[in-house]
Amino acid sequence: MKDQPTERIHNILRVDSSARQTGSISRDIADRLISTLNAQGRTSVTTRNVANGIPFVDEEWISANFTPPESRTKAQQDKLAYSDMLVSEIAGAETLVISLPIYNFSIPASFKAWIDMIARTKLTFSYSPNGPVGLMTGKRAFVVVTSGGTPLGSEIDFATPYIKQALKFIGITDVTFIDASTGKPEAIERAKDQITKATQTSS
Repeated sequence: MKDQPTERIHNILRVDSSARQTGSISRDIADRLISTLNAQGRTSVTTRNVANGIPFVDEEWISANFTPPESRTKAQQDKLAYSDMLVSEIAGAETLVISLPIYNFSIPASFKAWIDMIARTKLTFSYSPNGPVGLMTGKRAFVVVTSGGTPLGSEIDFATPYIKQALKFIGITDVTFIDASTGKPEAIERAKDQITKATQTSS
């Protein structure tokens, strides 16, 4: 009897950034998005809750990062260990699900710290004669965005252009925004509709 083919597992990295651990609209909508993806086949979800704290880049980190790997001291390796782990989470994922509230017209500080930790030359991007080239290619990202009154794409929205550029910088250009800005009931329903359409077209 022939072995049955192994069902393929889709690897998802979920990144939450709301300071609210409970009662968070962005987390709730991300839950719905993950459930929709789960219904399409077996998934493995790694969750990174950046609101729990992400180290900031400092002088020692910069020095370690720009030291060739083969020349790094044990202390420098330890300094980069957390960043290395975050990069490996992205490398192992096929899909990113990011829940992103807008704070004061832009992204939470914890999410910016995450970006700083994963933007690593020769790991997530490299330099070429024509400029930086992202290395985390072949992945897609869903970004659930909520706010207390900053409409997406408006002149006061500094969050979505930034996250789109940051993901493009590391090679992720297939980015879908799920718009739940304002957090009102009609915005949440709109986000649910967007999830249905986006997951159907990208499955």
